[in-house]
Amino acid sequence: MANGQRPSKTCAQCGRPFDWRKKWAKNWDEVRYCGERCRRASRAKDSLEDRIRELLLERGAGKTICPSELLDEELKQNPAAMERVREAARRLAHAGEIEITQHGRVVDPGAIRGPIRLCLRR
Repeated sequence: MANGQRPSKTCAQCGRPFDWRKKWAKNWDEVRYCGERCRRASRAKDSLEDRIRELLLERGAGKTICPSELLDEELKQNPAAMERVREAARRLAHAGEIEITQHGRVVDPGAIRGPIRLCLRR
């Protein structure tokens, strides 16, 4: 931590960046989740990543999907369900499998706001 810079990591569950905290000083290398909610959620394996991969492969190279396409009609207006899809997309983007785009441009997975599209990595 030179020059007052605190290291940051990407949460293994939600895919958002998080910064070092004093309470993690002794075990920073082992910290994988940004908080308790993500640590608990990681225990329940979600197949959303597989569904994203399948749908993108089905569409083909150069085609995109909307995250809402993975949800049933009644869940499309559920913010919690949509956030789970976005979390899965962020994990895949951080793993280098897909890209998240807005207005046709690739965006940082940790900083997305608003409507997004998902595509296979070019």
